[in-house]
Amino acid sequence: MNSEQSVSEGAISGWTTRRWLRAGVASTLAVLAVLGSLGGWAMWRTSQLTDELVDRRSPALIESMRLEAALVNQETGVRGYGLSGRSDFLAPYRQGVTDEAASLRQLRPLVKDDAPARADLTEVEKLARRWQERMAGPVSSASPDSAVRLATSRAEEGKTTFDSLRRTLNAQQARLQAERTATNRQLRQAETLRNWMFAVIALVILLVAALIFEGLRRGVTSPLARLSASARDVARGRFDRTLSVTGPSDLRQLAADMESMRRRLVEELQFSEDSRRLLDEQAEDLKRSNTELEQFAYVASHDLQEPLRKVSSFTQLLQRRYGGQLDAKADQYIAFAVDGANRMQSLINDLLAFSRVGRVLNDHQRVDLEAVMDGVVNDLGVAIEETGAEITHDPLPTVVGDASQMGMLWQNLLSNAIKFRSPGQPPRIHVSATNAGEQWEFAVSDNGIGIAPEYREKVFVLFQRLHTKDAYPGTGIGLAMCKKVVEFHGGGITIDPEYTTGTRVVFTLPVTPADTDPGTDSGTDTDTDAERRAQP
Repeated sequence: MNSEQSVSEGAISGWTTRRWLRAGVASTLAVLAVLGSLGGWAMWRTSQLTDELVDRRSPALIESMRLEAALVNQETGVRGYGLSGRSDFLAPYRQGVTDEAASLRQLRPLVKDDAPARADLTEVEKLARRWQERMAGPVSSASPDSAVRLATSRAEEGKTTFDSLRRTLNAQQARLQAERTATNRQLRQAETLRNWMFAVIALVILLVAALIFEGLRRGVTSPLARLSASARDVARGRFDRTLSVTGPSDLRQLAADMESMRRRLVEELQFSEDSRRLLDEQAEDLKRSNTELEQFAYVASHDLQEPLRKVSSFTQLLQRRYGGQLDAKADQYIAFAVDGANRMQSLINDLLAFSRVGRVLNDHQRVDLEAVMDGVVNDLGVAIEETGAEITHDPLPTVVGDASQMGMLWQNLLSNAIKFRSPGQPPRIHVSATNAGEQWEFAVSDNGIGIAPEYREKVFVLFQRLHTKDAYPGTGIGLAMCKKVVEFHGGGITIDPEYTTGTRVVFTLPVTPADTDPGTDSGTDTDTDAERRAQP
């Protein structure tokens, strides 16, 4: 028995909120249906007894009393006429005959379903006909003198017959009165039962409402309130708070899911804490590394360049003083030393410039790219004149950034376009600028030797060269410098793969709020004043 009980309890404990609600609603509806049926029956019984009392019992008794009054009026009139011979005594008799007929017409349908009352009425009608045939009819139709003699001769018979009629009428009325009283008593009992039934229905409804409220409180609202309180504690940072709840299976499942989520959050927070700690350690290492890098940059810019300048200076002196006095091999060695020292000095300077991007050169302000472009073109004037380069550009906007870095960006892009020119034709370089919504898109296009597809990403890597230093001089830092500058300013840079008549370097820079507002002075400068500037 204990095992059966545990199985039953286990099945019930697996009920969901919806199943509990369905079971509760079905039980409530069943109880209310039974009570409603009983209440309806009580109402129907009360209505039936009321109709019987009002439509049959009371009218039957009243019509029986009217029938008696009509017969009494007939007897009174006939007796007065028989004693005095005066015809005016026949008026009550004639009225009684009319009233008797009317009462009988009303009374017969009222007692047709009541066998005892119908038998009483039959007996009354039989005695009334006998009295009327023997006494009332002959006396009322005789002349005054004959009526007196006839009434006198039949007085005893008439009295006996009418007394029997009166007794029958009294018995009929007594029976009808008893039936009316019984029906009235049943009606009061039915009304009492109806009132009690409706009181019980009201009590059951209140009890069901209380049970539903208490069931919802214990099975739904209280578990949800506890679960919400636990969830709020977890949201406030008490991640050690276990989420558990009793009640229907779906609420327990919800609590279990939230508990799994809490444990997962605890694991993720622990992992995030470990990652943060690791990031802090890495940030500390990076900070220490940056400090060492700054120290190295300082050493490279001061301590290393000084002996390098001495090496370069003395090798150049050696080349000038003893050039031509030694054999050709010695002159070649001296030239190698001078070139190596110069390239080492250029490499150190480029490395210093590369390391300063985002660290030393970080003065963000509004930069007029038109002015920057004019300065760069002016600095490249010798190279432009020697190569016959032609540089054109669209009206350039004003952006927010570091002016020095913007200058390095344009300097490297334009100098590369001039340097890697096609043999036998002067460089043709065009700089375009397009507003692409939230970004400016710039493109530097040339008619140079171009870049093979497999090297379009490699050229942005530090110290990556596609040609020997004898063919094209340089340190291999220029495009890496451009990429670092552009990405530091929140943009991106790439080589256009669809441009095949040379090289097109495309990069983006964020649009400043002033650039998107046509009513600002900056926008006016970009759209009108820049167009008036002379292009080189």
